[in-house]
Amino acid sequence: MGLRSTRKRGPLGRFAVAVLLAAFALVGCGPTGNVVTELGATGGTPVEGGTVTMALPPASTPNWIFPIGAPGYLASYNSAIQDLLFLRLFLPEPKGDALTLHSPRSLAEPPRYSDGNKTVSITLKKGHRWSDGTPVTTRDVKFWFDLIKHNKQDWAGYSPRLMPDDVRAFERVDDRTFRLRLDRAYNPAWFTANELQDFVALPVHAWNPRHEDPKRAFARLMRHARQFSRFATDPLWKTVDGPWRIEKWTTAGQVSLVPNDHYGGPDRPHLDRVILKPFTTADSEFNVLRAGGVDYGYLPPSVMAQSAQFKEMGYRIDPWEGWSITYIVLNFHHPTAGPLLRQAYLRQALQHLIDQKSISRVIWHGSAAPTLGPVPAGLLERDPYPYAPRRAKALLAGHGWAASDGTLRCVRPGRGAHACGAGVERGQELRLSLLSQSGSTETSNTMQAIKSEFGKAGVALDIRQQPLNTVLGTTVPCRTDEPLCAQWQLGFFGTQGSWYFPPDPSGEKIFAGNAPSNMGSWSDPETDRLIRATEYSADRAAMRDYGRTVARRLPVLWTPNPAYQVSAIRNDLRGVDQNPTLSLAPQNWYFVKKGGAAR
Repeated sequence: MGLRSTRKRGPLGRFAVAVLLAAFALVGCGPTGNVVTELGATGGTPVEGGTVTMALPPASTPNWIFPIGAPGYLASYNSAIQDLLFLRLFLPEPKGDALTLHSPRSLAEPPRYSDGNKTVSITLKKGHRWSDGTPVTTRDVKFWFDLIKHNKQDWAGYSPRLMPDDVRAFERVDDRTFRLRLDRAYNPAWFTANELQDFVALPVHAWNPRHEDPKRAFARLMRHARQFSRFATDPLWKTVDGPWRIEKWTTAGQVSLVPNDHYGGPDRPHLDRVILKPFTTADSEFNVLRAGGVDYGYLPPSVMAQSAQFKEMGYRIDPWEGWSITYIVLNFHHPTAGPLLRQAYLRQALQHLIDQKSISRVIWHGSAAPTLGPVPAGLLERDPYPYAPRRAKALLAGHGWAASDGTLRCVRPGRGAHACGAGVERGQELRLSLLSQSGSTETSNTMQAIKSEFGKAGVALDIRQQPLNTVLGTTVPCRTDEPLCAQWQLGFFGTQGSWYFPPDPSGEKIFAGNAPSNMGSWSDPETDRLIRATEYSADRAAMRDYGRTVARRLPVLWTPNPAYQVSAIRNDLRGVDQNPTLSLAPQNWYFVKKGGAAR
């Protein structure tokens, strides 16, 4: 699924270190209405127009349009759509062997740091206008900043002491330039990649014509943002500055986009329409793809052997690798499971029971690889907890767990070195429940494989599956006394990867105390110290130390990290660049017809 975020396998390994240095309708109707089999992946004459139908991930329903995220609405497909409507100041995209934020699609010029990296100046590019013809100015950026500053507790991107807390002053120089006075010196590469990449211009003239204070304006905008059924008709969302505007947005999750005729960027759309089509399962998408009803879809790993057939049908097969990690979230605040999960030896034992290599090879058919820690795998040297059932059983037995009717129970309660641990009662059963997303055969089989290995060691695991949006809305940070906190113990939303990093893969949004996407409420002073080091220092050792240490601390359980998808793209559709951060750029897509040379 991917919340907005390396393997050593395949092309993604290119991004391992260089990135740190870079500061639908059922049937798609292109020009012919059918997949073109006589064209290869190259050649052809470009044509303007046409409609592309792109398949969304299984059981994924776009349900948030407001470019200020709310808890439970952070799916990557929501962000990808928002970025097509409302331009961020800095957009990451591949450049050679790295990711860069100096994209021609970005709304701003590269930032300029001064005053010992305590001041940053940003200038908007010329020519950008809102769809009603009004120029985009720094007032629109200031409007976004004021909204998050005065409503930060309701912004899903908020982490204490980071944006907007780390900005002492927002100074408008003129309509195109503004200046940020920071509370201290920061690593410019980190600040640009992980703080400035949140900045977006919002149309203050259309969204706040009565000049309401930020609290009142935010509350009104959030009311509109929760009216899912009105996304396509609400006048609020019709004022955009991106290359696309909404044509339709159904409650079933199908989104239709058409070009914004007033777009001022360099990459104006070639297509007439892009349709993002939801599917309940990967199998249902596969059936439509096989019938030629999707222009840009994906092959479930279980049918990879049929890729040759799709090539003959006129599709090219291209794995979409992600700058990501995948994991099972642990709810450390659950009233009964929390005391268990807070025991380091127990987390270590559970990790030793996850056979990541076999799951990647057998269940994911090679389209996944082990997650080794809190950063992309290419930044880590080894797996600190390889599959080792004997070691897992020894850890559990050594801390006071003994089998009874096939399930372990605590026989030595207490805090001692060889006891079950604080908060674990005598006779307590070692039983956990996992809430996992539905719609993927591979995910279901992965969870069953983990359940089987846990069971062999005496750990009972109960699994229930729900649609992705339900899982995301349930597995949120919580306090022990909150009713929602009792509804989940372990959570999984990683069929397409659990977390997609910004260009700098530090952990302030996922593993820092009180981080917005720290779903399990992991709290560890050493983790926080290491994360701060990556924010302040450009030394590569800071990221290495963070990755190694937190990998061993196990704030979550690491699981195989799949490719976002193995894409099947019709041969006559060109200009598709599968961004490892999961952003989309359909304005660059175009069809070709037989004859001539491609663009």
